Amino acid sequence: MQLSIPVLSIIAVLGLLGVGLYALLAVNHLIKVIIALQILAKGAILAFVTAGYVNGQSSSGESMALTVIVADTIVAVIGLALAVQVRRYTGSLNLRNLSNLKR
Repeated sequence: MQLSIPVLSIIAVLGLLGVGLYALLAVNHLIKVIIALQILAKGAILAFVTAGYVNGQSSSGESMALTVIVADTIVAVIGLALAVQVRRYTGSLNLRNLSNLKR
């Protein structure tokens, strides 16, 4: 039995969202949190493209995916800049050390 493209895409979306959510909840390292957010965003991009394909409006799905890519890139750049500053002040990238930044 062969699965259709939308079914495989939905399985991939759920897999990406599941892995991203698990990684987001399980890790304490700031760079790994940013990577988990990237994985979640890739799942959202695939969901938008799949929804556009299923509805016959692939151009709207692709434009939403492009919007998510731009927003995701901005979040990643800001997150990495914050990670550099956290590393500079605390000496590590462990999220538990962020409570030391209170003044």
